[in-house]
Amino acid sequence: MEQQYDFGLIGLGVMGRNFILNVADNGFTAFGNDLDDKKVKALKEEGGDLDKVNATADLSTFVKGLSKPRKIMMLVPAGKIVDAVIESLLPHIDKGDILIDGGNSFFTDTDRREAHLKEKGIHFFGAGVSGGAKGARKGPSIMPGGSKEGYSAVRPIFEAVAAKYQGEPCVAYLGPKSAGNYVKMVHNGIEYGLMQLTSEIYDLLKKAGNFSNDELQATFSRWNEGRLQSFLVEISSKIFAREDALGEGRLVDQILDKAKQKGTGKWTSQNAMDLGIPIPSIDIAVSMREISALKEERIRADALYDRPKIKTLDKGEIEKMAEEALFFSFIMTYAQGLHQLADASNEYGYELDIAEIAKIWRAGCIIRAGLLADITEAFRADASLPNLLLSPSFIEKVKSTVGSARELVALAVKNGIPLPGLSNSLTYFDAYTSSRLPLNLIQGQRDYFGSHTYERLDREGIFHTDWED
Repeated sequence: MEQQYDFGLIGLGVMGRNFILNVADNGFTAFGNDLDDKKVKALKEEGGDLDKVNATADLSTFVKGLSKPRKIMMLVPAGKIVDAVIESLLPHIDKGDILIDGGNSFFTDTDRREAHLKEKGIHFFGAGVSGGAKGARKGPSIMPGGSKEGYSAVRPIFEAVAAKYQGEPCVAYLGPKSAGNYVKMVHNGIEYGLMQLTSEIYDLLKKAGNFSNDELQATFSRWNEGRLQSFLVEISSKIFAREDALGEGRLVDQILDKAKQKGTGKWTSQNAMDLGIPIPSIDIAVSMREISALKEERIRADALYDRPKIKTLDKGEIEKMAEEALFFSFIMTYAQGLHQLADASNEYGYELDIAEIAKIWRAGCIIRAGLLADITEAFRADASLPNLLLSPSFIEKVKSTVGSARELVALAVKNGIPLPGLSNSLTYFDAYTSSRLPLNLIQGQRDYFGSHTYERLDREGIFHTDWED
């Protein structure tokens, strides 16, 4: 093949095909590879101009068709497939070439792969890509981390294809090793939390406010024009409006209430526990997906136990409280995720710039929201800010909305409506802002049964008491 393409991509599923077409639309020639001849053909047909975007099922032809240093991105399922693709490429690529993992790989796998490829002179970095299939086509948020030299060579391409916020590309080099994949993992954890909170507020408005789908659509659409402006609120309003093409009524009422997951939320929770960072709004979002999967058991249990008769509220009153409570809990969820990122940066040597991360999340990604502009400014004002709740610019935002969160949690408890995400957000806030917690009793218990010792408020040192004496 005579032509040399600027950028190569392996994995021509929906995400891969859309991403490579995005590259071709932004002035770079692109060459795709997939074992599936149908996907190869589909890309060629959609691309139209083979000089701009082409594809092949033959790996050798693919690699030979790329200009040096070769820039090859993989958009394949995380896990063993990534390792298999890398090993299949090694006989064909040269020192100085660049490999990019654009999937949701677990961060320790990225560290292992980078070290392995570095020994062979290959630049490797993980790049989290958020925005779904539409984002990949029109402009995603991209979170690269790993070989800085490798990213520098790809930077013009990534900045061209990334989403733009007020003209700025939503991509930035985040740090060494697995920084990119780690940030994408926590991004997804925050995504779990925000989705859970949004679904709870929907449930509350429907059950305690008797909101129709039309009223829900109008409410969420109105919220999206204010401080709750976000991708998830926006698409929720559209979901409420969609008619069921296979039956009568709205589609949302016919969707089975079993939410699936791919593991990134679980990874976020597991790693937060390893680090000792509390992220209860994200933890419960993962647990609720697991509870939702127990559909048959839930149906049996529902028939065994009585539920309180729901007391409905005035629509205007509950809508106002719901907006404030959702805004409050969004802040709590971002605060928890960013706290985890800051601690992980110290633990793993990522040197993360939290303001930069919030900045590239402002457009393109699933958790994009107007609130992220304020978060960016909060961390620009104080790069060492340990928690968003300590930012002077967020104190009034929280103070003015926490009251509604309290009222709605109390209302839900009395009426048997589960609000675990909002409840955990409120509990997190109350615990984080308490100068005194009852953990002194726990330390006394630990010392009583296990001689684990304790510290004192009134003097320095480590103490143990013989409680049976």
